[in-house]
Amino acid sequence: MIATIARTLLCFTAALVIAHPSFAAEQKPAQKQEAQKDSQKKSEADTYDQDSVLKEAEAFFGRSTEGLAKVIEKAFKDQGRPNGYVKGEEAAGAVTVGLRYGNGTLVMKDGSTRRVWWQGPSIGFDFGGNVAKVFVLVYHLPRASAIFQRFPGVDGSLYWIAGAGINYQQRNNVVLAPIRLGVGLRAGASVGYMKYTPTKTYNPF
Repeated sequence: MIATIARTLLCFTAALVIAHPSFAAEQKPAQKQEAQKDSQKKSEADTYDQDSVLKEAEAFFGRSTEGLAKVIEKAFKDQGRPNGYVKGEEAAGAVTVGLRYGNGTLVMKDGSTRRVWWQGPSIGFDFGGNVAKVFVLVYHLPRASAIFQRFPGVDGSLYWIAGAGINYQQRNNVVLAPIRLGVGLRAGASVGYMKYTPTKTYNPF
């Protein structure tokens, strides 16, 4: 008796799917939407939102400016949500060909931190020497140690407004976006590359 009922229900379900193919098809979009929601939640949990980044940057630079808010807004528009940032300082000086040296602390959204140093040549219109704070947004970095490589500057990416500037450096899928205020703008106004290392070195190559 039970077997007969089971066969009847199975036949009924099969007939329903055949008669209404959209019945089965509707299940896939629903499952896909759920998967997308889960992925979005995970992405948000692993990255920083715009307000949090702005607060961190304002506290680091010790002031709030319209320019700082604008360049962070542009970074989120261009690159999305970062999964880390670097707070540091750098010294740079150039007459046609210049050198930049910096150091800071990488903070990842997962809570890990790493001390980093960077060096590199720059070719452009930097003049004189300066020491300035720099706040670097970090995108798609799989782990803290993955930052230790050379990142070429992205041509044409320099953007500055109201005393704040930002440009992009990229290696494969990883993007770094240094933000500078005031005198620090001169250090970021040129095109070159930056080499990030786990220890201090004076060799920019």
